[in-house]
Amino acid sequence: MEKNGNLVLPQKFSSFSSSAREEKLRESDRNLSLGNIKIEPFEKKELDLAKNQIKEEDEEGENGDEETNVENASHGEDSNPPAENEPDFATLSEEVDQFLASLTDPEKSDEVPEIPESVIDKFLDVVEKEVKKYENGDERWVQEHDDLPLLPAIGRVLHLSTETEKFCADLKYAHAMNRAGGILHLSMVLLEEEFYLLLLEDPHVDSHRAISFGRNQEPDRCVLPHTSTEEEGESNESSLPYPSEIIERLQEIATTMISAGYTAECCQIFSIARRNAFESSLLSLGFERPSIDDLVRMAWEPLEGEIATWIKVFKHAMKKGFPLERDLANKVFNNNKSISSEFFQNLVRESVLHLLNFPEAMFMTKCSAEKLFKMLDIYETLKDSEIVIESFFPEEGLKGEEEDPTVSYNLDLKSEVASVRSRIGESARAIFCDLERSIKADNAKTPVPGGAVHPLTRYVMNYLKYACEYKNTLEEIFREHHKTSCDDDEKPDKGNNNNNSENPFAAQLVEVMDLLNSNLDMKSKLYKDLSLSYIFLMNNGRYITQKIKGSEETCALLGETWTRNRSADVRNYHKNYQRETWSRVLTCLRNDGLMVKGSVQKPVLKERFKSFNSMFEEIHRAQSTWVVSDEQLKSELRVSIQAVVVQAYRSFKGRFEQHFSAGRQTEKYIKYSVEDLERLVDELFEGTPASIIKRR
Repeated sequence: MEKNGNLVLPQKFSSFSSSAREEKLRESDRNLSLGNIKIEPFEKKELDLAKNQIKEEDEEGENGDEETNVENASHGEDSNPPAENEPDFATLSEEVDQFLASLTDPEKSDEVPEIPESVIDKFLDVVEKEVKKYENGDERWVQEHDDLPLLPAIGRVLHLSTETEKFCADLKYAHAMNRAGGILHLSMVLLEEEFYLLLLEDPHVDSHRAISFGRNQEPDRCVLPHTSTEEEGESNESSLPYPSEIIERLQEIATTMISAGYTAECCQIFSIARRNAFESSLLSLGFERPSIDDLVRMAWEPLEGEIATWIKVFKHAMKKGFPLERDLANKVFNNNKSISSEFFQNLVRESVLHLLNFPEAMFMTKCSAEKLFKMLDIYETLKDSEIVIESFFPEEGLKGEEEDPTVSYNLDLKSEVASVRSRIGESARAIFCDLERSIKADNAKTPVPGGAVHPLTRYVMNYLKYACEYKNTLEEIFREHHKTSCDDDEKPDKGNNNNNSENPFAAQLVEVMDLLNSNLDMKSKLYKDLSLSYIFLMNNGRYITQKIKGSEETCALLGETWTRNRSADVRNYHKNYQRETWSRVLTCLRNDGLMVKGSVQKPVLKERFKSFNSMFEEIHRAQSTWVVSDEQLKSELRVSIQAVVVQAYRSFKGRFEQHFSAGRQTEKYIKYSVEDLERLVDELFEGTPASIIKRR
């Protein structure tokens, strides 16, 4: 075309500025740019030849030629060659290829080859007609049904446009260049549309979503294949969401568009489509990105569910979602690794930063003991992701002469993940340390009925058991934040574990246990009956030692010395209970004071049996309501009572029973047989009142 005597090539411009996708693309996500991809723009060809090279008579000559052609056309069939003599498209393509080869022949680099105008015009006419067939969108371009191989034809048009530019001073070459450039632009519009529609040909597309761009009412999101939890556990391998033939076609279109200088358009379409697909995959797992305000105000039960969903989504993104997008980008842009790498790294960076908003909101929620384990789950999820993210962002750019600006972004992402993880760890440590304050604050003045295990003991030991299942994580957290103390006051070194100085978490665990023991000692003093206080201490002490022995992690952290000392404390409580409860009973069964000058003093003997009966009944009545929930401890107590008390009664009764007259006198003072005592001892510590029924 000519303008004011100047020959001007058609300007390459994005079809997004002229198609129906324009506003929808902008609305879909204005921030979904490709960041730092270095796009080589398709050179805009504008030539000014009229000033020095094109003369007025040349223009008149060209106009004269055009008039002659019109006149010849008006003569009808006689002026045109017969249809059967017209070369077919394959022949035209072959001749165009020969011409293009001549333009690149190094031996003829100084010559300007003769341009086959007729062949090129016919070739471009056929291609233009084929492209315009799909221009209005009524018919979908299906490559398998092409009347001619359109993609290779567009490639030839591209080569014509670029190769003829070398000789554009020649009017014939300039005309071919202009014509090819215009058809090339029409072809790029078609390829953009086809590229977008192919990206939507995902079998898991959510067709109920509104479109983001496109000429027809097509869904805007390509959903990743949903994988069950079992399948996800079996393999971390990513499977591409498109069949191989579609991926191959996407690859061909991407290569053609990038070669034509339409890199920005191609990358933008791919970026938006796949980002939408990635977002849909997260939505399919139930993650809807609640706002920070909603999370802060949320009750614990629904918040716990949101945390579990976030962890599932984050792990899915790392193990399945991101690898899938990386593999797909590498396939589609296999000839442009820098583009696929930049797209993938931008996707990871932006998606991870969005996902990190959730754990950051956890910092603003109120700390409470029940949140510890979910916070530790988040911490471990972030910790595991750091290794995966490291593999996504190789630091090759640091070795080059020019530092890649994306490297600093990637390092920032790694630092951001590590920072969020550290803050989660700090919150988890604060929650665990708050356990000390909870123990100190439990100063209830009402004793537990029957000397049973105190609720505080059950709570603390179960809490510690589950916490110690995160042993390695908590050790890491406490080492990282060991400079800050759980309490403002200096804590003396208890010396219970040689490793405590090197393991801040173990030291903290010992501190919690010591606080619990002190609290239990204080609560034992609430019982008026000293024997019952020892039962209380025994119950709680045994419960603690059994919980510790049942957890390898807890046992390892507290150490064997601490565990042995605690077991020794329980044995001491047992001895103290026997002494306090049964020592007075045993005084009734002694021989002291019964014999005077070799004869038994019957009044004293009667008083001894009466006192024994009375004391035993009182103890039985009280201690049958006491509680010893640990069956082994209960059995040990009963066996020890029978070994001491019943055995002493057996000996005393056997020695002095004959001094009573048979009948009512014997029944009055010797109320229980040895078997009766054994049965009654077995009724102790059941937690229910038991009546004494004599059995002779």
